[in-house]
Amino acid sequence: MASEVRIKYKHALFLNPYIERNATNTMMLFPSIGLEYVATSAKGLVDKITLLDLRYEKDFSDTDKLLEFISSSIDIICVGIGWDRQFEEICHLLNRMPDNIPLVVGGYKATEKVEELFKTCPRIDIIVRGEGEETIKEIFKGVALKDILGISYREGDSIIHNPNRPLPDIDSLAVPDRTLRRNEYFFLVNGVKVANIIFDSVLSARGCPFDCKFCTFSLNPLGQKRNYAARSVDSVVNEIQGLKAGVVLFSDDNLFVNPKRGEEICDLIIERKIRKRFIAQARIEIARYPRLLEKMVKAGFKALLIGIESPHDWILTQLNKGFNQEAIRKYFAVLKEYPIFYSGYFIYGNIGETEEEMLYIPQFAKEIGVDAIACNKLRIEKFSPLKELAQNSPGYHVTVKGELYSDMYSHAALKKIGRKIKFSFYTPSRYVKILWKNIFVTKFCTFSEILSLFLAFPRILASVIIREKQTGRLKDSLKRTFIRNA
Repeated sequence: MASEVRIKYKHALFLNPYIERNATNTMMLFPSIGLEYVATSAKGLVDKITLLDLRYEKDFSDTDKLLEFISSSIDIICVGIGWDRQFEEICHLLNRMPDNIPLVVGGYKATEKVEELFKTCPRIDIIVRGEGEETIKEIFKGVALKDILGISYREGDSIIHNPNRPLPDIDSLAVPDRTLRRNEYFFLVNGVKVANIIFDSVLSARGCPFDCKFCTFSLNPLGQKRNYAARSVDSVVNEIQGLKAGVVLFSDDNLFVNPKRGEEICDLIIERKIRKRFIAQARIEIARYPRLLEKMVKAGFKALLIGIESPHDWILTQLNKGFNQEAIRKYFAVLKEYPIFYSGYFIYGNIGETEEEMLYIPQFAKEIGVDAIACNKLRIEKFSPLKELAQNSPGYHVTVKGELYSDMYSHAALKKIGRKIKFSFYTPSRYVKILWKNIFVTKFCTFSEILSLFLAFPRILASVIIREKQTGRLKDSLKRTFIRNA
């Protein structure tokens, strides 16, 4: 007979600390799936679990109300930090947590910034490094900290880093318990609900077999590179079948690492007649597999998020992407033949990149037929393989936060260039093209959803105007959108 589990904690809080008013529209769409995996693994080891996502918690986004709730009910706090955004605000929140309640922090950025977090946030007791499902179980069971693999913790004035935990078999992990959620995830634009489309995420695999130089997790000596590991096709499709959501994002870094497995997922979705709309991340090399693309369309894949990074061969080499501009053009010539919406990721502000080269991004995106773009400045994290290059490049500087700038292009200058890229691509005609493709080509949107969008448009426009006015950018945004583009 199995021994009864001793309950050390009665009420655990799992907190996604990102606040709605400071979140991007994309950040609002999908649940914090990593935090949900960890919370689910704690079931049965604590009397009660509360999962709070501050992006959707209007009341608890007020820090005083959140702290009042914690003080009155919670006896262990677990926080997930997955993004760089709002880092200072999150540290401020953590430092206000009650002293008498254990504070455990984990997530991608927590693993990457272990030393910085302990220094900046003296209230943190434990940082869980890497995948936390098995680690959190031992913490909740009250195992001595010195015996728990994969954690860093305070001991007096010292920080102790225990050895890494062996990575678990991905099929042994319980899928997230969606009943822990207090809200559904809808399409919001500047806080305005556009349509009654529920969004969700599924993680079909962990890890990435590629070595792009702007990705640094594998080089963190306190982290672990997760060798690519995929769940069984049947378990993935079973999870999808049980979802309430109409739109499902595959959270994998690249769903189609194994094209044959990608086909098998599509085949099973088709066989079971699952009617959902799917979004996934992929590399451009997916264009080599027309049979896979055909099955994706049939299975309901509506959008692909593709890391292009740059139109310039020398930058692609610098970032170790494994392809060149010619290959990008060749592959997109194939991809455009399929009714799928393509969003391209780009990085600007690369070491040695001129403003002219940066401003070619929107033109190149139009040339190859990308439907939407997302541009981010290059960051040089602590363990980045590009750090040495930046340090040895005259006139370049890296802040303690990993922000790259140069004597020629300051933070402010790069920000202005980013806005130029955005407004050069997103013209009024581009928004019309995006709507047209999603309605008539990919059929992502139903008639009722389009109607909801048009009804919501005045509120969306008002919220955008308010936001731009508050940031002092309204006049510039209007000029760039209507005058300069015209």
